[in-house]
Amino acid sequence: MFNNDRLLVQILLLGLLGACVWVLAPFWSALFWAAVLAFASWPLMRLLTRALGGRHTAAAALLTAGWTLLVALPLVWLGFNLADHIRDATELVKNIQVDGFPQPPDWLAGVPLVGGRLVQLWQTIDEQGAAFFASLKPYMGLMGNWLLARSAQIGGGMLELGLSLALVFFFYRDGPRMAELVRRALERLIGERAEHYLALVAGTVQRVVNGVIGTAAAQAALALIGFWIAGIPGALVLGILTFLLSLIPMGPPLVWVPATAWLFWHGEYGYAIFLGIWGTFIVSGVDNVLKPYLISRGGNLPLVVVLLGVFGGILAFGFMGLFLGPTLLAVAYSLITDWLAGEPRQSLPPTA
Repeated sequence: MFNNDRLLVQILLLGLLGACVWVLAPFWSALFWAAVLAFASWPLMRLLTRALGGRHTAAAALLTAGWTLLVALPLVWLGFNLADHIRDATELVKNIQVDGFPQPPDWLAGVPLVGGRLVQLWQTIDEQGAAFFASLKPYMGLMGNWLLARSAQIGGGMLELGLSLALVFFFYRDGPRMAELVRRALERLIGERAEHYLALVAGTVQRVVNGVIGTAAAQAALALIGFWIAGIPGALVLGILTFLLSLIPMGPPLVWVPATAWLFWHGEYGYAIFLGIWGTFIVSGVDNVLKPYLISRGGNLPLVVVLLGVFGGILAFGFMGLFLGPTLLAVAYSLITDWLAGEPRQSLPPTA
């Protein structure tokens, strides 16, 4: 017989769950990043808890303070240095408007097929510098509006980062209880395979974190080497900026392309060509090799599933998709594999 009381309870529970999701919706991104940071650094939390004699709260507070200092201080230092570089770039544009372009390099005329046209274009822009910059004014306004919008997004990102660093304390302190709650819920849903899927999700997230952070560190180190060889001022600042921008798709070219243009402008054509080649094939190229390798290493997922999860997740969910995409595809792949590996049902013999 249909149980109306049970149906009513289920409807109320679904309504309560929907209300909770609605309340937490503004904080999903901060909660997600706090959970990823806590999970990625959980071995460090275990070591610190053991060193403090099992005091979880003290270990969580100390580790949260360490993350705050490690993230906040470089960002503040980077902000002051970027302000100086932006001031230098503005001064460079003003000098171009007053003095014009320098003489074209000798090798420009020797470029096959288009060398003469490039020299002529260079001289035309130099002669009509005022008109050229006047024609750029409408685009400069659009660029200013774009930079203003990006600045607002960066400001919102900083607030979200601060909230994530505050929430990570509670993930550290209450992490074991949260994990036990998730495990029990999964056992109620899927039974004995709960441990397998928990390990699958944990391993996938850990490999993605290692791949993202490891690739960003490798790109920053390679970019720093290139900046030092080319003699770029503020190479360390640009290296840190490369590490931060490596966390987003196509981020490193935002650093080494302006540095290459700066070398070209100052007549260092050899170093400019070197840095352009180094940035294209070494700094940006390592992302296409190292990140898929680190993410797929130690797992049983095919490489194509990992690549589709990374790039498709970014397109579907933004930067969070870098972690969500591979995790979702890993769980789906494992579910399909388990289903196909199961024994098929024995069909009943036909009746006479």
